[in-house]
Amino acid sequence: MALRFATPQSGDQGTPISDLNTTPLIDVMLVLLIMFIITIPIQTHSVAVDLPAQAQELPIRMDPVKNKVTIGADGVIRWNGAAVDRLTLRQYLAASMRTPVEPELQFEPDAAARYVTVDEVLADIKRSGVSNMGFVGNERYGAF
Repeated sequence: MALRFATPQSGDQGTPISDLNTTPLIDVMLVLLIMFIITIPIQTHSVAVDLPAQAQELPIRMDPVKNKVTIGADGVIRWNGAAVDRLTLRQYLAASMRTPVEPELQFEPDAAARYVTVDEVLADIKRSGVSNMGFVGNERYGAF
């Protein structure tokens, strides 16, 4: 089999090739596109949030002899009569543990208080390391 080279057909002599090979052009454009994508900085999504300044420490209403934690039927936790949340209660318990003599902690949950709330508060008291604790008002449940 002999090689046959393209020979100009009759009438094609002297006319330039009008088809342009676009493959190298596309290759160069793809390389430029990839380089452009790589050099674009990554956009990080961030939202500016104004955080509150650190709150001043709450004045701790603490009796050096005894402190009373009560839980009402509505689930409100009270430290010596003042309503507190669980975080504040933990802070008060930690402050009472830092005193030279640990004050007695009296715990008085209402009979209608939710068990979950009472259990969470007792867990907070246990975690704080209180050793001098007593339950108050148990005598009213004697006929229970």
